[in-house]
Amino acid sequence: MPTYIVLGHFTDQGIRAVRDSLKREDAFRKQCEKVGAQVKDIYRTMGRYDLVATIEAPDDVTVSSLVYSTGALGNIRTETLRRSRAGKPRRPSS
Repeated sequence: MPTYIVLGHFTDQGIRAVRDSLKREDAFRKQCEKVGAQVKDIYRTMGRYDLVATIEAPDDVTVSSLVYSTGALGNIRTETLRRSRAGKPRRPSS
């Protein structure tokens, strides 16, 4: 299953209700399970992003629907990256 890295930062609404962020995280994990995805890790971070999550999901559509529905709640904005494994360097084709 592909792995996705989700970078998130709280909106003004989200930071005002930061006390509820663990409840929101739990709800997000449950939503992931419902659609066949799995949250591998969630880290609270300092700097540009307030959190970083790694998620395994069946496909891009599934992870997109997860982050869109989460963003629609108004507490967090996200940027999602699809992870690819660094492989053995290959020579450029000529």
